[in-house]
Amino acid sequence: MPTPRQHQNNGVLLRSSIRKLPIAAIVANALLRIAFGLSLALTLTTTNLRAQSATATLSGTIMDQNGAVIPNVNVVVINIAQGFQRSTTTNESGIFFVPLLPPGTYVVKAEHEGFTPTEVRDVALNVNDQVSIKILLKVGSLQGQTVDVIDTPTLINESPAVSTVVDRQFVGNLPMNGRSFQALINLTPGVVLTKASVVEQGQFSVNGQRADSNYFTIDGASANIGISTTTALSQSGGGALPGVSATGGFNNLVSIDALQEFKIQTSTYAPEFGRSPGAQVSIITRSGTNDFRGSVFEYFRNDVLDATDWFTNSRGQKKPPLRQNDFGFVFGGPILLPRFGEG
Repeated sequence: MPTPRQHQNNGVLLRSSIRKLPIAAIVANALLRIAFGLSLALTLTTTNLRAQSATATLSGTIMDQNGAVIPNVNVVVINIAQGFQRSTTTNESGIFFVPLLPPGTYVVKAEHEGFTPTEVRDVALNVNDQVSIKILLKVGSLQGQTVDVIDTPTLINESPAVSTVVDRQFVGNLPMNGRSFQALINLTPGVVLTKASVVEQGQFSVNGQRADSNYFTIDGASANIGISTTTALSQSGGGALPGVSATGGFNNLVSIDALQEFKIQTSTYAPEFGRSPGAQVSIITRSGTNDFRGSVFEYFRNDVLDATDWFTNSRGQKKPPLRQNDFGFVFGGPILLPRFGEG
């Protein structure tokens, strides 16, 4: 038989366990809510990124020489730089549809029994493009060695958006002071530089909208995040602006060397870009190809190349020294993995 003292100890232990049980339940409930909230946030973020995908869509109609559509045509779309390909077939209306294509230059191949294989080259797709193409197949043998090649295809823009595309070739050929792609944004019709102030330095307005109504994405992900000292907390913190540089520009989003292209849409863009009423700036970064490529650059300023102004000469003074050097290099290519593959 237990002694009274033992009964008392057991009672103390029982009461202690009863008091600890609600605390454990509260902690478990809190952890469950946090896990559910994180899962919901990740789901919403993934949906948002997919809706603003930084890709292009290619569609087309395949017909014979008499203008009749051809169903069940095998269509292969090949990316020239990276070598990957997408395959599809035309439907009963002779239409094919290939979405989610990364920006780049493609080759489109069409084959069908009883017709000569056709190859359409230099099909250039930019970010957020929605273009279509018409392909005519000539009667011939599929087993023959002849391939009908089209070097200058006519692309039809299916998007109603008013936009301007700045590609890599334009970026490489145009000298830019400060190495900022914002100098290229200013060339877009409808873009006006706004007056500099404490909370608006180096920003721009599109079609009369406010300077904090522009929306930036990088490779499909929102870039309207970040806090900077040159903008108001309500702008950067609220997602109205990306984190800008010390001079108020957007060159800190992506460097010129890492920029492949960008498109700025100023009006009548798709509802997926409806978060802000201003310009929709879609930025695409460079990616590796199947070839190794690189470059070395040096931007400099030196007082040896500057003239002495009148005021300095009138006082018999020397020019102030100026030594400014901005140099670096860029290198990219495929990843070589032994016994696994290349690219």
